[in-house]
Amino acid sequence: MTSPQVFEQSIQIQASATVVERCLVERDLMGQWLNPALRCEPLGETWDTALGGQSRFVIQVPLIEPALISTVVERTPGLIVWGFSGFFTGHDRWECQPNATGTRLLNRFEFVITNPLVAFGFKTFAATWTKQDMVAQLQRLKQVAERL
Repeated sequence: MTSPQVFEQSIQIQASATVVERCLVERDLMGQWLNPALRCEPLGETWDTALGGQSRFVIQVPLIEPALISTVVERTPGLIVWGFSGFFTGHDRWECQPNATGTRLLNRFEFVITNPLVAFGFKTFAATWTKQDMVAQLQRLKQVAERL
């Protein structure tokens, strides 16, 4: 069995946890901070971030467009955890932690890549980019939340 990889980032945002959470669950707001190479689509007729809600995250790479199917596996106010499967299997956890100056947003991306060829490609070409992109996404999300 392959050991899970964990990428964890956090950021302080000068906005309430309610506002930050809106940026995580409202698809139009998500589109403002999500990496432009990613596209999120509902599975079914409507976007759903309630427990059990499903969506598809597509990496817009010419010709292949790999996708992850995600399901909301944990949901409470200020917390959403997407479980996903596809070329990665794991969880993407977003937690709003209110504090005296706003909200600390924690993002924990934990995953396993079982295909050795995909794992090699990710480690060689995408791991560093993914970590940097997580930081950039949090910066963009901070900007969106602080504008609201």
